[in-house]
Amino acid sequence: MNATQQEEREYLEEIKEKLTLAIRRIDGDVKQFSNELRDKKEYIHEHQSGMDDADMVAAEQSVNRMAFTGEAAVGRKRKLLKLGQSPYFGRIDFTPQGKGKWPPVYIGIYSFMEERQRQNLIYDWRAPVSSMFYDFELGPASFTTPAGPMQGTIDLKRQYKIRDGRMEFMLENDVNIHDDVLQRELAKSSDDKLKNIVATIQRDQNAVIRNETAPVMVIQGVAGSGKTSIALHRIAFLLYRYRETIGARDVLIISPNKVFADYISNVLPELGEEHIPELGMEELAADLLGHQYPFQTFFEQVSALLEQPHPAFIERIRYKSSFKFLSQLNQYLLHAENNYFTVKELRVGSTVVPLQFLLAKFRTFHRVPLLKRFALVAEEVRAFVRDAVRRKLSNHEKSTIGEAIPRMFKFHQVMDLYRDFYRWLGRPELFRMEHGQPLEYADVFAFVYLRIRLEGLNTYDHVKHLLVDEMQDYTPVQYAVLSRVFACRKTILGDVSQTVNPYSASSAETIERVFPQAEVVRLYRSYRSTMEITAFAQRITPNPNIIPLERHGPAPAVVRFASRDEELQGIKELITNFLSSGNHSLGIICKTLRQAEEAFRVLEAPGIYLLTDESTSFKEGIIITSAHLAKGLEFDEVIVPFASARTYKTEVDKSMLYVACTRAMHQLTLTFSGEVSVFLST
Repeated sequence: MNATQQEEREYLEEIKEKLTLAIRRIDGDVKQFSNELRDKKEYIHEHQSGMDDADMVAAEQSVNRMAFTGEAAVGRKRKLLKLGQSPYFGRIDFTPQGKGKWPPVYIGIYSFMEERQRQNLIYDWRAPVSSMFYDFELGPASFTTPAGPMQGTIDLKRQYKIRDGRMEFMLENDVNIHDDVLQRELAKSSDDKLKNIVATIQRDQNAVIRNETAPVMVIQGVAGSGKTSIALHRIAFLLYRYRETIGARDVLIISPNKVFADYISNVLPELGEEHIPELGMEELAADLLGHQYPFQTFFEQVSALLEQPHPAFIERIRYKSSFKFLSQLNQYLLHAENNYFTVKELRVGSTVVPLQFLLAKFRTFHRVPLLKRFALVAEEVRAFVRDAVRRKLSNHEKSTIGEAIPRMFKFHQVMDLYRDFYRWLGRPELFRMEHGQPLEYADVFAFVYLRIRLEGLNTYDHVKHLLVDEMQDYTPVQYAVLSRVFACRKTILGDVSQTVNPYSASSAETIERVFPQAEVVRLYRSYRSTMEITAFAQRITPNPNIIPLERHGPAPAVVRFASRDEELQGIKELITNFLSSGNHSLGIICKTLRQAEEAFRVLEAPGIYLLTDESTSFKEGIIITSAHLAKGLEFDEVIVPFASARTYKTEVDKSMLYVACTRAMHQLTLTFSGEVSVFLST
């Protein structure tokens, strides 16, 4: 061990000692808060008969303040305990221009200040000074302070791996040390849910994370580019940067399913932030529809496309996923406004209300949603009649006016207008809704959009930042709804190559048309899979822009069996091999949930879990699921069963196959009986 390493190990012990002292001090504070809180509650209990309302309010406020202070101390202790495990991962020695050298800047997941000397011993990875660790090598460097840019020189840069309070390795050199650490981290097994990546954030990723100016940030990233991690770290950065004005409860994540929400759930708490509320797109739709209309889910739509792809069904989806559809909905609303309010003579007693007056008033309220205008026009008419007869109106006269105005409009229900839209188009067959049947998924957000425009809806005003994952699975009309419902800043991410429904995929360019102010970032470097797995997936869905990280492993295997029974026996052997391999996670990814259920029945054993659209949590170990539900997840090893020509033949099937293969980090095996899929035969 050289002298430098010895010094660093001694310094680590010093820091751990200071952290232990800080934890002891907090324990003392928590005990004191607890005692004071108990004494205060006892005092209130004993004296409440002699306290007036003002005294009681003051006492309650005092109790709440003390409880809040105690909770904050417990939160601080949790962070210090986490730092005790791994206090820091980086160090830079920085000399500002024209000034003396600074003390070393150690960078960790949270900041740690020695309170007595008021000296920062560890800087939070999100602090302005920490950005240099990600953005610069040795030599000239700068970072932005509240007073402006600070120029200088990085004289030394080190990276550490500290686990359970013990230094596993230390790297120091004058080239990009991230690559070495990144290789070590990526070569490890995936034994948990998504993790934080603070120690390995790359320069292009750091620019996305710290972007403070974009009202809408669109991240188009290839499979394995870390886009979900980057988006979550971006949220953590914004919560740190704007901590006075935005908290975790002010952010909302639109996640594709409950399993994915659970899979990413520990990243933000690891970064020192609270859990962030999340909502599925279907939950949002049900809320916006007031839970009045049953509808098909996206999962059910994709399942129907995989199992019974009827041409008419595909045509309805394709049309309703187009930008043209959104434009025509807007044209129809204009048509309804200009043509469906037919003024008729309105007589109230001896007073006749002029037709021009009615039309003018209807147009006066053009900023008000169409179906909400009638009550306002009725008020204007009542005022007109009242002025004409110079007396108060009777209840009968008021209700005559209130009933007459809406009758002048052709339709009164949003559903009637939505049905009429297709008649206006001359394509009534594009809307199919039998009595008692649920709305097709392709109609859900178009109907919500009409409802917003016709009736107005409460927006989610409390949300200050919206994060939308799997952007390729949402259509222009869905983005138009999000734009109207959420007026806040947005981070939208996905990969058009990983769509599970190619008939309704949105690219970054499509989203830009809905959000012209969006900043689009494209991430081409893939970190998840070995070069062999990436090259194999490229044969299914080529992307010339993808840049795999230089990491090698076994070539993917495509294994043929004589029958389906033999294939399932072969998969049992592959599971046995996995259990003795030292790898931690295995995904058995089928095209459909029906296939996954069939495989699960045969392979069922302790430690093997079936993930369905009803699942709410991500289980570690061996998971059997469909490609749709595996999206966003990653596994050390992946087996793709039933990869035959009979199973994978359509465009949707091809998308599913690509998604399934790109979940693998280290090893990929595809099995089939009969003829191999055409997508694998090239």
